[in-house]
Amino acid sequence: MKALVFPGQGSQFVGMGKELYDSRKDIKDLMESANDILGFDILSIMFKGTEEDLKKTEVTQPSIFIHSVAALKTINGIGPEMVAGHSLGEFSALVANGVLSFDDGLKLVAARANAMQEACDANPSSMAAILGLADEKVEEICASIDGIVVPANYNCPGQLVISGETAAVEMACEKMKEAGAKRALMLAVNGAFHSPLMQPAQEKLAAAIEQTKFRTAMIPVYQNISTKAVTDQEEIKQNLIKQLTGPVKWTQSVQNMIKDGADNFIEVGPGKTLQGLIKKINSEVTFSSAV
Repeated sequence: MKALVFPGQGSQFVGMGKELYDSRKDIKDLMESANDILGFDILSIMFKGTEEDLKKTEVTQPSIFIHSVAALKTINGIGPEMVAGHSLGEFSALVANGVLSFDDGLKLVAARANAMQEACDANPSSMAAILGLADEKVEEICASIDGIVVPANYNCPGQLVISGETAAVEMACEKMKEAGAKRALMLAVNGAFHSPLMQPAQEKLAAAIEQTKFRTAMIPVYQNISTKAVTDQEEIKQNLIKQLTGPVKWTQSVQNMIKDGADNFIEVGPGKTLQGLIKKINSEVTFSSAV
C-alpha cells in the first residue's frame, strides 16, 4: 500500500520550488496564488532568498507547504491509501486527502507560523536533539528537571528532540549525556515548538481552525498526536490544535501505518529527511521522493 508523507520545518533550502514553478503552468498558477493569499512575495524569498531569510518561521512554514502541495500535483493518479505529515507537514497531508483546499491550508499555515513566532518572541526558549538514548530514559530525565522541558519530536528510534525553557533544556542535556546519550545537541532555534510554551499560539490557531472549512477525508491521515488513522473532521481539527503543545509522534505514526499495510512511502515536498527517518524506523519498506 502506498503512503504519502509530507516534511516539516527544517527541510527548506535556497531556490526551493523554482524547478516545480518552471515545470508546468498549473503549478506556476498555484504557486503564484500564494503571493496574493499571503500578501507578500514569498516566491521571491523561496527562489532567491538567503538561508537566513528562509529560517524565519513566518517564511519557512508557508514555503514548505507551498512546495509540498506543488510537488503533490506532479503525482496525481498514484492513488495513495493513507497520508501523514511531520508537524507542519500535517497541513500538506490534509490537502492531499481532500480535507483542506490549498487556499485554506495556506491561510492556516500562515496563522500558525505567525502565532508560533509571537510565542517564541514572548518566551526565550529552545530545543535539543538527543541521540542514542531510549525514549523512556529521555522522558524520565525530562520529568525530573525543575522547569519546563518535554519530549517534542519522536523522530526515529534513538533520535528524540526535547523542547522547553532554555535553562531546563540545557540542564536536561547534561543529564542525558551522563545517562549515556551519544549526543545532546542544542538546536539553532529560538523557540520551544511542541511544548506547553506554545499555549498562546495554540489558542490563536484554534480560533483560525474553527473559522475554516474542513471537508470529509478521502483517505485516512495518521496525525502526530493520535498516531492512528483518522478521517473524522472534528477529530482532525482537535488533533491539529493539540499538536502545537503536544509531541510529534512520528516513529509511532509510521509504525502504525506499516502495521496497517503501508509498504511504499513517497515523500512529497522539499528534502529527503523523512525517508531517512523511515529507513531507521523500518528498513524493509520502500521509499522515494515525489520529485
